[in-house]
Amino acid sequence: MNIICTTLNAKYIHTNLAIRYLKAYSEPDFNIEIPEYTIKDPTLSIVTDLIQKNPNVIGFSCYIWNIEETIKVIQMIKKINPNILIIVGGPEVSYDVEDWMNRIQEFDFIVTGEGEATFKQLLEQIQNAMGYESVPGLAYRSAGKVIVNRQMNKIDLRELPSPFRFKEDLPNLSKRITYIETSRGCPFSCQFCLSSIEVGVRYFDREKIKEELRYLMNNGAKTIKFLDRTFNISRSYAMDIFQFLIDEHVPGTVFQFEITADIMRPEVIQFLNESAPPGLFRFEIGVQSTNDLTNELVNRKQNFDKLTRTVTMIKEGGKIDQHLDLIAGLPEEDYQSFRKTFNDVFALRPEELQLGFLKMLHGTGVRRNASEYQYIYMDYPPYEILGNNVLSFNDIIRIKQVEDVLEKYWNDHRMDTTIEYLVSNVFSTPFDFFQQFGSYWDEQGWARIGHQLEDLFRRLSQFLKEQNLSDFSIIEGLMKYDYLRNQKYKPRKPWWDDRMAKQERTETYQAILAAPELLGAAFEDLSLSEKDLYKLTVMEELHFDLEEYLHSGTILKGNYKLLAYYQPENTKAILFTIR
Repeated sequence: MNIICTTLNAKYIHTNLAIRYLKAYSEPDFNIEIPEYTIKDPTLSIVTDLIQKNPNVIGFSCYIWNIEETIKVIQMIKKINPNILIIVGGPEVSYDVEDWMNRIQEFDFIVTGEGEATFKQLLEQIQNAMGYESVPGLAYRSAGKVIVNRQMNKIDLRELPSPFRFKEDLPNLSKRITYIETSRGCPFSCQFCLSSIEVGVRYFDREKIKEELRYLMNNGAKTIKFLDRTFNISRSYAMDIFQFLIDEHVPGTVFQFEITADIMRPEVIQFLNESAPPGLFRFEIGVQSTNDLTNELVNRKQNFDKLTRTVTMIKEGGKIDQHLDLIAGLPEEDYQSFRKTFNDVFALRPEELQLGFLKMLHGTGVRRNASEYQYIYMDYPPYEILGNNVLSFNDIIRIKQVEDVLEKYWNDHRMDTTIEYLVSNVFSTPFDFFQQFGSYWDEQGWARIGHQLEDLFRRLSQFLKEQNLSDFSIIEGLMKYDYLRNQKYKPRKPWWDDRMAKQERTETYQAILAAPELLGAAFEDLSLSEKDLYKLTVMEELHFDLEEYLHSGTILKGNYKLLAYYQPENTKAILFTIR
């Protein structure tokens, strides 16, 4: 029997852990091929590749981001060869199972919940041409009727075979994200999350996990993301894994964890700040909302003061990047409340602030209780909300405008100094800056076109000019600084128009050559020739003392110049202020 397990990932760099567990659990009784595709691959190309493998059975791993494209693939396969058995599983099809079976006739089977044992038993029944009534957690049809068998008891995770020891994965370990679990389940019951449905937390064997991590690092894995819903729920377990990774990590490998920040003890953070190499760990922290009523309505327990303490301590340590998540559209969180949530969290200055929108996932409490808050939402994935009793569709549009520019101007860190000045000194709050700029961005039609780096600077400059700001020259100087300091090569044509006059530039260069010590010892040590100055530097006027501002936050107005030197080694620029 020729068996395939596959999925459509959101991006090429992603890998699917579920199909690897299915393959590992089914061996050696069944040999399973695990090709992967992306949602951007043409449907016909995917179908062609699968059909050419001459499968008898194809299993698909289904999620909100791939279900629609997966259905297209399945329906085309069934038209070409109706005898191929189609098995689907995953969180998107594990709930409202009868509806799925009735709506998509091309689904022969749905494996619900944890699929490893169910999938293998199903293959055994298919191979032996036996009935399916004994296969737990399986949905199928019999005499035109949908049958849904009860799920089996949870698997003992300590007995699961490794999903990482396949030779076909080795060539791509360094190029893609590797996902790993050390536990399944979540101790919390947030009503917008599928993890709330499973009660309790179960752990894999700790020593086996360490062996897996050693294997992955030794074979070139660069980014390893832990899928545990709350990695730090057990402090002793988390500390053991942290210590192991600090002791045995391979340089260049990064580990990402989803943590609950308000339960992390200060001594754990202190340990990480003192012991972890910079860049080894990244933390993802779901804040979602700072509205106490909203959190109560979705059964979310959160102490924002303790969360703030954790995020602040980690940031002060300077070792770990933090990605904080917000969800717009939770119950009783109106536009003004979400504005406050955004500002509360932005005040922590996370390296990345992800703004998402509530999705009414199958099986969750918010979907079951949607009518209570007058939710309207998409009928098809990703089931995103379109409004509720306190948040109109127009409000959602406005928040989406914030999301667009937040991603481009904060999360991508193209102009951190400029944005910090704007949100701290020019606009009433960070949210107000992103909202006003986001609305302007949308009005200009820029959301529908692509952008080069220079375009992003020009568009921010255009927006700010129309605000008639008294300190625009200061802001423009900060924008020049951000632009020049992040270039690896000398820019051919910067985004601004008011370039220095050629005569003034020449006179300044000559003055520098005559007295390089005026720019400080670091510049003098470069020993730049006249040819180097003209070939490897950019010089522009500033209307304030940049060094003083970066040092103390004080704006001292005057006539200054900024000199950016681009090293032949193509590292970032070295900048000097000319007084």
